Amino acid sequence: MMSVARPPGSQHGGYAAIGELFHRYLTGLILAMVVEVGTDRSAKIVKGLFRRQQEERFLPGLEKLGLVGEPDAVACAKYHYLSNHLGGVSVVYIAESDEKAWVKYVPPRWIFDGAAIAGIPTEISRAMLWGWHANNGVLLGNHRLGFVCTGQTVDAMPGLEGYYIQEPEPLLPEHRLRFRFGESCPPIVAEHLPTLNSNDWPAERRAKAARNYSMDYIRNLVPVMSEELGPLAAQGILRSTGRKIGMQYSSVVRKKLETDNPGEVLAGLLEAQGDVVVLDGNDVTQRTWRLMRGLEAESTPEWMDGIAGLWEGVLQVLDPDIRLDSLERLDSGDERFLWRLSQRGRPNIY
Repeated sequence: MMSVARPPGSQHGGYAAIGELFHRYLTGLILAMVVEVGTDRSAKIVKGLFRRQQEERFLPGLEKLGLVGEPDAVACAKYHYLSNHLGGVSVVYIAESDEKAWVKYVPPRWIFDGAAIAGIPTEISRAMLWGWHANNGVLLGNHRLGFVCTGQTVDAMPGLEGYYIQEPEPLLPEHRLRFRFGESCPPIVAEHLPTLNSNDWPAERRAKAARNYSMDYIRNLVPVMSEELGPLAAQGILRSTGRKIGMQYSSVVRKKLETDNPGEVLAGLLEAQGDVVVLDGNDVTQRTWRLMRGLEAESTPEWMDGIAGLWEGVLQVLDPDIRLDSLERLDSGDERFLWRLSQRGRPNIY
């Protein structure tokens, strides 16, 4: 029996592997929902995802990034720039004044990865803004603060851009997000953009932040899907999409993990999420579920059943006859997840 604790270099490879996999999973799930449940329901889910994400991360993030005390419009724009920078997303910002600050998500869009940008309806991109950008003023207790969107990449414009603006009077809820295509973001000088202090944000912390960026989207998307679609329907989309994404990115993930051994691949992906993991022959023990930590009261068995499609997809590129069974489950009251790898017709694959 062996733990899969790894040296710092390979730990970074694990962070990159799980970050990559969950990133592509998010994009795939959005596309799959548009196809399977339609644009309107998908937009509702995406709005719920971004609102849940914002309520969990925005205010603590302002403090972590040293933005408390900045004018609200400027703090919001800087937050999007710095937090997305940590996640590997191309974002810039510029403040025109204390009351007006622009933010621009520069192509290629991270969330609508690659050619996926061509299949994303405008309603999905707008739902993201309603979920997060329109609600910043509410969380800050500033009902005069809103967001004006001046362009969207999904509408064939050169980036998703807009500005936070503090108006003279409180905004009605329906005016917290407005669309004014035709206005343009002022020129931005990259050299003038702020950078994070390397002492406060060393390489290890940045690697974890990039991993967490992708993980947080899946952490918050799964319960929103389950609530809107029902646990079983959500499980079906999570599992089938996970298998496709897992297969599509298996070689990329295994290269980052530096192994093609099935047990080591599975253990490495689980450990890279921050979980306590032990590999013993065909069995992988996962004693924690960091991805859903704090959400135990909401969790249903369908959540892990759906997400496990990712692991199946990654492994079945190695061998289409590999089976992945969960013999014990944290989400059913056991003390661990016990995963067993086997092969059709042959119990021991090592």
